[in-house]
Amino acid sequence: MTTNENAQKVVLITGASSGIGEATARLLAQKGLRVVLGARRTNRLETIASEIPEKGGAAA
Repeated sequence: MTTNENAQKVVLITGASSGIGEATARLLAQKGLRVVLGARRTNRLETIASEIPEKGGAAA
């Protein structure tokens, strides 16, 4: 799958504020997929969601 094909995909990740969820979100965004993050710690989610675009990814 090319980066262009990945840009059409959206992945919902729960538990994205730390650990495996966070690592998965960052990896998939780095590979060009758009990620939607969910978790209880919204302050961490906001930080992660703002860092992903700085590295060229897309997150909400």
